[in-house]
Amino acid sequence: MSFQTPITIAQAINNIEQNHYLLPAIQREFEWSHTKIEWLFDSIMRNYPISSFLFWRVEGETRKKYKFYKFLRDYKEVYHTHNEEFPTDSHNDFTAVLDGQQRLTSLLIGLRGTYAYRTPRLREENTERVYPTRHLYLNIEHPLDNEEDGRIYEFKFLKESEVESQPNKWFKVSKILSLADNFEFNQYLSANNLNQNEFAWRSLSILQNVIHAKPIINYFLETEQSLDKALNIFIRINSGGEPLSFSDLIMSIAVANWTNRNARKEITTLVDNVRDKGYRITKDFILKTFLFLHSNDIRFRSTNFSTDNAIKFEKEWDKIRDAIQSIFDLVRTYGFTDLTLTSKNALIPIIYYVYHKNIYCDYSTKIQFEDDRLVIKKWLHTVLIKRIFGSQADNLLSQIRRAFTSNLSVNPIEFDTPTFPNQRIYENIKMELGISDEFIDGILGLQKDDMYTFSVLALLYPHLDYKNNNFHKDHLHPKSQFESDSGNLISPTIYNSIVNLQMLDANENMSKNDLRLSEWVNAQTSTENREKFLENHLIPNVELDFSNAEHFFDTRKLLLASKLKEVLN
Repeated sequence: MSFQTPITIAQAINNIEQNHYLLPAIQREFEWSHTKIEWLFDSIMRNYPISSFLFWRVEGETRKKYKFYKFLRDYKEVYHTHNEEFPTDSHNDFTAVLDGQQRLTSLLIGLRGTYAYRTPRLREENTERVYPTRHLYLNIEHPLDNEEDGRIYEFKFLKESEVESQPNKWFKVSKILSLADNFEFNQYLSANNLNQNEFAWRSLSILQNVIHAKPIINYFLETEQSLDKALNIFIRINSGGEPLSFSDLIMSIAVANWTNRNARKEITTLVDNVRDKGYRITKDFILKTFLFLHSNDIRFRSTNFSTDNAIKFEKEWDKIRDAIQSIFDLVRTYGFTDLTLTSKNALIPIIYYVYHKNIYCDYSTKIQFEDDRLVIKKWLHTVLIKRIFGSQADNLLSQIRRAFTSNLSVNPIEFDTPTFPNQRIYENIKMELGISDEFIDGILGLQKDDMYTFSVLALLYPHLDYKNNNFHKDHLHPKSQFESDSGNLISPTIYNSIVNLQMLDANENMSKNDLRLSEWVNAQTSTENREKFLENHLIPNVELDFSNAEHFFDTRKLLLASKLKEVLN
């Protein structure tokens, strides 16, 4: 391995576009933010070093022994983040990038591609409105002044509509690739009157020089045709600086050892499929689930993901994938969103249960599992409210697995478990699970839009139609009443808390609308059914007029505290 003659950015971009540079499957995916790319271009303009690169020359039969991918040119957060596999069996010898993918991809996106990131405060959807296409532009009107991050040149990813209003201010960076020749470059400046503005002239001259003339891509080149050596080099160079996560390193081993499937494609497809169900997971979650299912030690250590484990992972992949998807189908029927499902790790024991009992197919819909699903639903809400999955998740998961087996290698389901073993799990968790008054006070103080509020209300109102999302969180005493009563001394943290919230059937909530609590209850009840109605809605049988709100809240707090202690214990 030795240093080679440096090349220009334009030469590197050309090598990428001609597929002379490819990415090995062990590389993680592109993850730089748009601001980081903008800073990179400012650094290049100011002659700051961008570190050296490490390339591996892939020749002959080695081309056929490994999977390689093209660089990502047009990036779209969430929806277009995966590299396209490139078949190399009949390809000429090429260069694999072992270190420098993030920087090279950033240069490619800035000079040839696009970056689409989410517009804030818009509803999530895969549309141009929410994720508009943006190209990289350079402000040629004036430099930045006194920026906290020290930038001088303002590079910015902009929509076309943002540029149209200030066409003389912004230069599209991709244009510089077609201006390699100095005569054509100066002709372009003259034709667009850019040589009349000293800053524009100077900025574009520097940009043209650093892209086409300066050989600033310094790189080492490894030529030995050994997959093992390439993998070891890759892991070593990513163990310092900005390291890969353990899951990236582990996945690199899996990718290298799967023989009949494309591990990277399979895992990223599963991530996308779960995302389409409304939940975001990472490779870490999938790999942790595999270790929980099949490894005695579930910690993220490379030794826990041996070649044998990688082979088992591939062999069991279909079942693992289907079990994971099945449980996300299940939590959808419980009414969870990605926000209210506050710990994905809490799903791993459920996946273990359906996977090893081989009951994951259509588990969320089969009538025979109805009672089982109710047990799991209550358990899941309970452990989320108690927030037991904290920083010691590995230790906790190990304790939970002992509820299923004392020896995974002998029998993954050692005990008789006709239903999900929630009680045995509680017994195996080595932590205090009692319910204190302080804990209950904290729960009842949760605000309407808090991520844990859904689980609390779902436990208090378990019989609503969560499967079809036919439920609403509702203020008992309507919010408008507090806002319109100038003499009201009740704190917003009280009237917006669980003490003043209920979960209602969607149709029932429409009938309530913004009615005063007393009016709504009177309209819904008669003398004969009033008491039962109040009991079902967890409303204390006291004066419900707003003038008695303070006493109402005190009474309802006691009522809910008693109910929660009963449910959570």
